Amino acid sequence: MTYDLGLKDKQSLLDCRYLEMAHVWAQNSYCVRRKVGALLVKEKMIISDGYNGTPSGFENVCENEDGLTKPYVLHAEANAITKVAKSHNSSDGATLYVTSSPCVECAKLIIQAGIKRVVYCDEYHNTDGLELLKRANIEIKRYNMSVEKK
Repeated sequence: MTYDLGLKDKQSLLDCRYLEMAHVWAQNSYCVRRKVGALLVKEKMIISDGYNGTPSGFENVCENEDGLTKPYVLHAEANAITKVAKSHNSSDGATLYVTSSPCVECAKLIIQAGIKRVVYCDEYHNTDGLELLKRANIEIKRYNMSVEKK
């Protein structure tokens, strides 16, 4: 899978490459309704990753019998942020690449984690998270990527 956005500047090219990796990482999710992937990058190094799913030790089933997401399913951003918190790395000043824009709960985690930039593709159905990030002066960049299969 490649993205052809006609990009020329190096940062935009890097952004798209990291988003492509986040899309690949999203495929690890057991969720049926929506698969979301996230990467935390600092100084051009991936310091953490995550995808949406159930907490460690839970069954890998994200939806209930009615097809609704179970309330304890973690978002990709939350998984990436908690994973870096358990490591010896710091997310202070990092960029979060995520396949879907953050919800308001994840936006709060992003702010508290010191993440300074969020790059995403798809817009979440509720944009309150983006509004909160803007209020916190976090840089937000959206790439509307059309996927070309090769």
